[in-house]
Order: sequence, then structure tokens, then C-alpha cells
Amino acid sequence: MKTHFINVCYKENIDLIRHMEFDGILESFQQGIAEMSLLEAFAVFFGIASVFYSIKKNIWVFPTGMISTLIYVYICLKYKLYADMGINAYYFGMSIYGWYLWSRPSGFEAELPVTWLSQRGILKSIALFFVSYGLLYFILANFTDSDVPYWDSFTTSSAFVGMWLMAKKKVENWIAWIITDLVSIPLYFYKGLMLTSFQFVFFTVLAFIGLFSWIKSVKQSSNGN
Repeated sequence: MKTHFINVCYKENIDLIRHMEFDGILESFQQGIAEMSLLEAFAVFFGIASVFYSIKKNIWVFPTGMISTLIYVYICLKYKLYADMGINAYYFGMSIYGWYLWSRPSGFEAELPVTWLSQRGILKSIALFFVSYGLLYFILANFTDSDVPYWDSFTTSSAFVGMWLMAKKKVENWIAWIITDLVSIPLYFYKGLMLTSFQFVFFTVLAFIGLFSWIKSVKQSSNGN
């Protein structure tokens, strides 16, 4: 079982690297632009808008994100990214939960504050990632026709943790998103979703901006400013 897992990971890595060679990049880019649908463009637009609102800690992060994720449920199904299809459905549900939390803060807070995870929270997040990854990989590798079960499971599991932490306004959500975005760039390029691949390049930059912005927000709150 372990040898099979390593062989699958190796094959997926080689396929992704080959696809990212210069000639392959140019050809895939041209083909992707030609096949780019208006639906994908809408999904990217609302996805980027959602990240901008997230950086600003604006509650509109959730409704804009819900529009994007609903579209990506269909797109991921079409391109056999089954785990990512599931995570987008999860995003939708967590957006409702996050919208509720952000609009109804506890205690005397005017809004839900940005905070760091406790040590227990960090361990729980790591455990959540590995459990999600193991379960998803097993399902994709054995019960679907996915050709990228390793990477699809990885991005979905890290995004699963990221969305959960974002709903709770934890700084570490941005770290999970950075990891998700970096791995998603070659994954979606390999699948021929050019616009979505470049969206994740942009998302990576925004995630770093969001991380530093939220760290600054926590420091200001600690200083009573």
C-alpha cells in the first residue's frame, strides 16, 4: 500500500512537471484561453472579490464567495476534480456559518475579533488536515476516475482547514490559504483551467497581504488601539 501510494505521488509529480515545461505552458495557455468560459470568468471575478473583502475583514467576503463556490462546484465536476468540488460545496456551507458568526459576535464585542490559534487549536487544525487528507485520498484513489488524487486531496484538505479558521477569524487561516493556492496553481494549469490557475497566483499574493494585515490587526487590538 505504501509503495503504491509513493508510485502514484511520483507519477502525478512527473505529469505536472512535464505539463509545466515551456512548450507545454504556451500550448496549454493558448488552448485554455480559447476554451475559457464566461462561467469560469464569473467564478474568478467573485472569487477575487471575496478575497479582497476577507483582507478588509468585511462581511461581504461570504456572499461573494458563495457565488464563486457554487460555480466552481460545476466546473470541478466537469474536470474530474472531485475533492475540490466537495470543498467548494463545503465553502458554501461554511460561508453561511461564517456569515452568522461575523454578524453575531459574542459578549460585548462590536464584531468578532481577529485572534491567534491556541496551541490546542494548532494541533486540532493539523489533525483535521491529515484526517481529511487520508480519507479523501482513499476515496479518490479507489472509488473515482480522478487522475490527480494526491494533489486534489491535498488542496482540498488544506482549504478545508483554511475555511474553518477563516470563519473563526483566526490569523492562521492565511497560512492554510497560501499553501492551498501554491499547490493549486500547477494543478489547475494541468487541468487546462488557465484563468483559474492564474487566479491562484493572484490569490497567493493576496493571501500574504491578508496574513500581514491580520497580524497587524491583532497587534493593534493587543495594544488597545
